[in-house]
Amino acid sequence: MILTDRIARGIATGEVSTVFRRWTAPRVRVGSTLRTSAGIVEIVRVDRIEPHDISDDDAHRAGQPDAEAVKAALRGAARDPVFRIEVRYAGPDERVALRSDADLSPEGIAEIAAALARLDKASRRGPWTDAVLVAVAGHPGRRAAELAELLGRDKDSLKLDVRKLENLGLTRSLEIGYEISPRGAAYLRAIQ
Repeated sequence: MILTDRIARGIATGEVSTVFRRWTAPRVRVGSTLRTSAGIVEIVRVDRIEPHDISDDDAHRAGQPDAEAVKAALRGAARDPVFRIEVRYAGPDERVALRSDADLSPEGIAEIAAALARLDKASRRGPWTDAVLVAVAGHPGRRAAELAELLGRDKDSLKLDVRKLENLGLTRSLEIGYEISPRGAAYLRAIQ
């Protein structure tokens, strides 16, 4: 489940505690967490509801002015069920501090290189990490489709790979596209 920056920040501040989705089946489980632009969000409860049961109070907890605004924002086929998902802020995303750490020791550089080598080794397409890091660094803010075209890859697998780099603190997702993190830039400087 993807949360907009506005909703993620609302959850982090406590202003938003509920989100609504129209799905064929639930796509989140109670107790699972999501990484968002504002930190980690935990799924507290998931209930299937009828759209006419959405109240203005529900809407306010979802950061919307009224129930009609919630219903109007629902995507998907009208025949699909609607889910009310209670959420809570679970804390900061540890990747934020990690990606800001640009003071890399030789051991830190070696750890990153080893992690990237494991990703390359596990890939069916062969080594990819250096090429993707260089592309993200050279084209900040580019969408996944544009980066994929530059690299001769498909968009979906590239998005997964950039997420793996983000988990290592080397890249950062933007509202549109990606950028290299200070940690990623320091790593690239160290190996070039």
